[in-house]
Amino acid sequence: MKKRYSIPLIIIAIMVLINVLARFCHPFADFYVNNIFPYISTAVSFVTGLLPFSLGEMLTLGAVIVVIVGIPLFLLLLIFRKGKRRKTAAFAGALTLWLLCYITTTETMNCFIMYQCTPLAERYFPDAHGHTDEEIISLHGMLVEKCNELAKQVPRDEHNRFVLTCDFQTEAKKAMKRAGETYSQLSGYYPDAKPIQFSFFMSQTYTTGIYLPYTIEANYNDDMVKTNLPFTICHELSHLKGIIQEDEANFLAYVAATGSDNTEFRYAGYLEALEYVDSALWENGLYDSAAGHEISVEVQNDWYRFLPENYWEENAEKEIIPTEAVSEATDTFLDTNIKMNGREEGIRTYNLVVQLLLDYYYP
Repeated sequence: MKKRYSIPLIIIAIMVLINVLARFCHPFADFYVNNIFPYISTAVSFVTGLLPFSLGEMLTLGAVIVVIVGIPLFLLLLIFRKGKRRKTAAFAGALTLWLLCYITTTETMNCFIMYQCTPLAERYFPDAHGHTDEEIISLHGMLVEKCNELAKQVPRDEHNRFVLTCDFQTEAKKAMKRAGETYSQLSGYYPDAKPIQFSFFMSQTYTTGIYLPYTIEANYNDDMVKTNLPFTICHELSHLKGIIQEDEANFLAYVAATGSDNTEFRYAGYLEALEYVDSALWENGLYDSAAGHEISVEVQNDWYRFLPENYWEENAEKEIIPTEAVSEATDTFLDTNIKMNGREEGIRTYNLVVQLLLDYYYP
């Protein structure tokens, strides 16, 4: 009985200490991510990669069922099993502790430590400076030029919109391994990314992909427009290599996709970057200065596309919880989680990929 409680409590305490150590000792976090986590990630992702479905999604669904069914069942057992209330409470308490232990351990070892690593910019762009308005405008022009050029080379449907025809799983892994020649942390084994069965819920959160640290799986929204897959999968696969900061994962997804031999991947990478830089111009009041960058009709047909047309109308019966409520709750959770791990920007870290792109092109 004592071991039932003491072992998970000791493990949880160790995980708390490791989090504190990583927070105040970046070399420890760097050593762990470079020398220990690759073995954990490769072993676990290889095993979970053998499954045709997302194990993490199934565990999440199981946790929801346990909460919905388990709590009322526990209360009923306390009421009707009068002679065994202590045993019932002891079992429930031990089960809860072990679940918390599993969550704490996997989140710490496969996620939280990575937040405390030396930033990618410091490792690869140590001489980067404060960037000028002219540089971001120039970056925008370069991306527009690349997108205009590649937009004429990719397959298109009857509506003159980009369609993905390549084997995106194979191409994503090839692209990531090639990027690993420059960014060594990306080298090594990669499993296939997995579609989420409950992708409508992901759509409600306006999420294209998700990394699940408790099973080390890269997952993607199977309902979204498929041309988002090249960038999304490269982003999620980078998390499997210990790149947990969202702006860094975005940047490495860009490097991988645009460095691919596949034209569709290159176009998807440049297009995603253009969306981020284009939004940054608006936010900083610089859009008028980039008025001379003529975006082709093909690119305008392709960018800022997340879900198919009429998606919400066609899936209205799936909306159990209002989409607005789901989206707000998800944004709040992500923002809080990122800030708790030391990034004051919170959910805005996704957009900070623009800073890394500027460091990359104007070091």
